[in-house]
Amino acid sequence: MASSRGYRNYRGRRSKGKIALVVVLILVILAAVAVMALQRNIVYDEAGVPHLEVPWQKEPEEAALPDVDLVVQEPEGADLPALQGFSVEEGPLTAERWETVRSRKEAFGEAPAVAITLKDRQGHVFFDAASAVPDARELRVDTMAALETALEETEYAVARIACFRDPLAANSDVEKLGLENTGGYIFYDGRNSQWLDPAKPEARAYLCGIIKEAAALGFDEILLTDACYPTEGKLEKINYGTAEKTANLTAFLEEARAALEPFGTALSVEVPASLVTEGALEAAGLTLSGTASRVDRIYAPAAPEEIRTLEAAVSAAGTAAFVAEVAEPAPEADGSWLVR
Repeated sequence: MASSRGYRNYRGRRSKGKIALVVVLILVILAAVAVMALQRNIVYDEAGVPHLEVPWQKEPEEAALPDVDLVVQEPEGADLPALQGFSVEEGPLTAERWETVRSRKEAFGEAPAVAITLKDRQGHVFFDAASAVPDARELRVDTMAALETALEETEYAVARIACFRDPLAANSDVEKLGLENTGGYIFYDGRNSQWLDPAKPEARAYLCGIIKEAAALGFDEILLTDACYPTEGKLEKINYGTAEKTANLTAFLEEARAALEPFGTALSVEVPASLVTEGALEAAGLTLSGTASRVDRIYAPAAPEEIRTLEAAVSAAGTAAFVAEVAEPAPEADGSWLVR
């Protein structure tokens, strides 16, 4: 019995010792952790004396903001000067004709813009363009010299180029260039005229070649007209191909922009006023937003009382600036205008 009690006493003493040891170890570990944590909050004053500064004693600090460089993207048309001027009558420019234009410039006042047609709706090309189809060039002996003089004497010169309405080029190679009907023949619109096909890469390349050569002459801006599909005639007979009309015209504007990039020449498009007011013309394959986001200026015929409304619609649709094509000078207008 005595040995039994001794055994029980021995086990009891051993168990209490282990508990005490565990408690001591836990306290040591907690103390070490506390010391490590507190070290992060020890600061030294100017005299080198350490102080304990716990987080809840610190004043809240404003979060540091990263340095951000803000870049404001200006609209493409924002850097263009206001345009106020007139168009020269169609046909090959000559020294005699330019003398008449010079007198008109003086009547307009200070440095008006001048728009000169380099390609008309019949497909005639009024300068020595190497890319023009045979028999399309129509020049006089002094045309190129007159153009050079015009560019020297004009502060801002615009080259007007008719695009897809082009009987001469369309008939020169119907398969590669011409807009065909569903029977495979050249399409005639409601005015018995023929068109290039915007879906054909060769037709777009033909126009871009002329655009590039016009820019190389030194014009400040290229103004495209008839950059659309026909809107008159038996339109249901047109073979439009597989791509959407808007996609073909978008491709053309982007290709024209790329052609002008080496020259820094502005790109503009003349559109019907109805496109500006309605936002889209399905037959023509045009949308206002698609056009206004790819050119520098949009031109449209406008009466004086319509200018502000059309200008606001173009501004809301994209980055292009608006130019009102007017019947007579509009010096009271704040924006850009061109006498047709």
